[in-house]
Amino acid sequence: MTELLRLDGVACIRGERLLFEGVSLALGRGDALWLRGPNGVGKSSLIRLAAGLLQPAAGTVTRRERIALIDEAAALDAELPLRKALDFWARVDTVDGPAVTRAMNDMALASLAEVPVSMLSTGQRKRAAMARVIASSAPIWLLDEPANGMDDAAQARLVAGIAKHRANGGAVLLASHFTLGIADLAELDMGALA
Repeated sequence: MTELLRLDGVACIRGERLLFEGVSLALGRGDALWLRGPNGVGKSSLIRLAAGLLQPAAGTVTRRERIALIDEAAALDAELPLRKALDFWARVDTVDGPAVTRAMNDMALASLAEVPVSMLSTGQRKRAAMARVIASSAPIWLLDEPANGMDDAAQARLVAGIAKHRANGGAVLLASHFTLGIADLAELDMGALA
């Protein structure tokens, strides 16, 4: 297996509280891993460790490819129209305009291209964040509660996007309170580690 992401014996301390320790995982091309468990057990912290936004208290994190992240912040300029906000990230990720168009179509956002990000609903913002991830062409997707605020149709588009990414050799680390019906999804119960 060609590993895209590997965590070896990682531990996380937040606010002087040990959230977890000894966590090891590896994701190769086509893999998806669901981090599950109640609030406060460290699902988001593990995603942030994998992204390099937090340093582990112990252990190592190895990323062999670029990452794209969804977390609680949409990371889109609220004052810009949606298309321009996504185009900004496309330039950062060095991808072309057609990649943004395809991602917007995948997440049913074409009709909202000229709407300022600040005017989007919670579900629309989550779909926009997912479009940013899709357009990035990053092989590793780190998705922290990507379906929050999404209706059933949007969740189906999210699941389809994940399936397409995996079929194209991408890997997904997903923190969520529910499975979303993703096929061949490995699980790590973070609640059992607390």
